[in-house]
Amino acid sequence: MSKKTRNILIGLAVLVLLIVLADALYIVSETNQVIVTQFGEPIGGAINKAGVHLKMPFIQKANYFEKRWLEWEGDSNQIPTKDKKYIWVETYCRWRISDPLVFFQRVQDERGAHSRLDDIVDGETRNAVANYDLIEIVRSSNRVFERSEESVAKDESEVIAKIELGRDKIAKIILEKADKITPEFGVEIKDVQIKRVNYVDEVQKKVFERMIAERQRIASKYRSEGDGKSAEIRGQKEKELKRIQSEAYRKAQEIMGKADAEATRIYATAYNLDPELYQFLKTLESYRTALAKDTWLLLSTDSEFLKFLKSNGK
Repeated sequence: MSKKTRNILIGLAVLVLLIVLADALYIVSETNQVIVTQFGEPIGGAINKAGVHLKMPFIQKANYFEKRWLEWEGDSNQIPTKDKKYIWVETYCRWRISDPLVFFQRVQDERGAHSRLDDIVDGETRNAVANYDLIEIVRSSNRVFERSEESVAKDESEVIAKIELGRDKIAKIILEKADKITPEFGVEIKDVQIKRVNYVDEVQKKVFERMIAERQRIASKYRSEGDGKSAEIRGQKEKELKRIQSEAYRKAQEIMGKADAEATRIYATAYNLDPELYQFLKTLESYRTALAKDTWLLLSTDSEFLKFLKSNGK
């Protein structure tokens, strides 16, 4: 055998050894756990210790599973409550693979686990919701709500109704019942929560219509109160205006009365000082007022009105 051929054979042997060794070794990380299978059947228990491990190459296979908590979200389900109100309910939970061997034997992988959780958690959710009124699903405590004028009587009675368990405790009931079933599949459930609650479309439409009608009633009430307040303000304005005008008229009349009295006093004083001059001036004023252009007067010769028109005052 030539040296070249020997080197080729050694190289091939090393390559085969590396391939065999690569298939014989598998690494377990801190976040994984492994089940080794031979021809599809599990051999031994779960391998949880992190590090490098050996298996029979080509015959055995390492199946990896998560150690960490995983997330599951259920589909939205239409469920009737105890008080016959149809609602959409969505739930979610946190779960992990507690027994990898049982998990592999029963559900194979995470997809199979999700399918099982769909049946278990959704089923227990349906049972729990159907056993309680809507108010129990919505509220978590008997915390006192602030009341407002905008509360509709029917809705208000629902809102302030006392609950026996509440949403959180119902979620715990779902968790407890589901957790009794899931160990059969090597699964542990840590937490179950009701993610979303909503009315079905038909009921939701009626709720919205009722809310709109209530807001319209409140708006109408506010408009009515506003119109009443506006009328009250206008009435007060008119009343105050009349009061001010009346007071102003009274003061004006008082001033005019005082002015007339003062004028009369002055006239009287002037009259007493020179009665004839006063009589003469008043008569001239009368002439100016009575004798307009083209005015005709028929008077007797002894009329007092002609006294100052006679020559020499005779």
